[in-house]
Amino acid sequence: MSLAATEARQALRIALTGLVCLAVAMGLGRFAFTPIMPMMLQGGLVDLQQASWLASSNYLGYLIGALACALQPWLWARLGWQLAPSFAQLIRLGLLSTIALTWAMQAPLSWSWAWLRFGAGLASALVFVYTSGWCLSQLGRLGRPQWAGAVYAGPGAGIVISGLAVSPMVAHGWPASWAWLSMALLAVLGSALAWATLGGPQAHLERLARLQAAGPSAAAPSHPLSEQVLTVTGYGLAGFGYIISATFLPVIARQFLPGSVWLDLFWPTFGAGVFTGALLSTRLPGHLDKRMLLWMGFLIQAAGLGLGQLSPTVAGFVLGSFALGLPFTAMSFFAMQEARRLRGGTAASFMGLLTATYGLGQVLGPLLVAQLLHHTEPARGFDLALWVATAALLVGALLFAGLQRRYPRKAVG
Repeated sequence: MSLAATEARQALRIALTGLVCLAVAMGLGRFAFTPIMPMMLQGGLVDLQQASWLASSNYLGYLIGALACALQPWLWARLGWQLAPSFAQLIRLGLLSTIALTWAMQAPLSWSWAWLRFGAGLASALVFVYTSGWCLSQLGRLGRPQWAGAVYAGPGAGIVISGLAVSPMVAHGWPASWAWLSMALLAVLGSALAWATLGGPQAHLERLARLQAAGPSAAAPSHPLSEQVLTVTGYGLAGFGYIISATFLPVIARQFLPGSVWLDLFWPTFGAGVFTGALLSTRLPGHLDKRMLLWMGFLIQAAGLGLGQLSPTVAGFVLGSFALGLPFTAMSFFAMQEARRLRGGTAASFMGLLTATYGLGQVLGPLLVAQLLHHTEPARGFDLALWVATAALLVGALLFAGLQRRYPRKAVG
């Protein structure tokens, strides 16, 4: 077999492993709560405000986990790099934690649920940041950086699987504990599929970690601090803009389409959009300016939210859900590529900062819903929250369009 064919097989295996890791940690560990939430509401386990707090607890864990990832190079540099775990080891830790925390949600211990969701958010941040760094560096070394877009199809795949698995459980009135157990078993299966590749040779990963810590080759490219700050701010708006619909989509649909057979299929439709958009991102020319792709993604998501609000019908929700999901993880792919362009060898910590800001936006979304539901009826509260989210997405689009105009350049893929 030729060297090119061998590298192509390696690249495919790495991309698929990253896809599975994100499907487990994000699609199952984090977002399975969305289709399971109606089961918990129907079973009287939580009310809408409590569900909002559980969601925010998960997103707070994601925020803390991302901050920890951002600070990890600084911490390990002071403790000694000989103690530093590899990216693959940290991904494995995140997968094992996802399995345990998801399985524990089946226990009828409501006092523990907020902590479990917090832990699941932390684990998903760990897996997301280090899977991104691991896959982008590996695929770049193999000369196939655009294949990394397939990695970000993982959350969409997990969302589709969890949504389709939970839908018949909802229809037959099964308890939420069965759904959580099913998600844990699916997480075990996915982790088993990824485990062998993550256990491969780690020498190049440790070298990458050291390059991030010190050395002239690790020096970040010279880019204005204002450009980096605005990039972080804009990515935070992306987190806030999508999260309300992504958290409450089945519940929102029940407010406008009670009794519809589509109620539990809107969430898998969102996942199908995520999966499709991530795969399409792999076909885009590498030289395209990632800021342009980001502001276009903001506009597509804003259109998806607006469509569901202006046309609260089955067609409106189907098209709106698909449009909301289409650029979801593709935007993460573009943002991580932008981080590597802005910060070069120190990109991992900047990726963590971007993810943390995104996580902050996710925390604020459900908290806004909780406050609005406290002061008004559910349909009105969700409507107001979604309009605020739409406005945030439009502001994000303007911000990245402004960045593209203020700092013109020919983007590097």
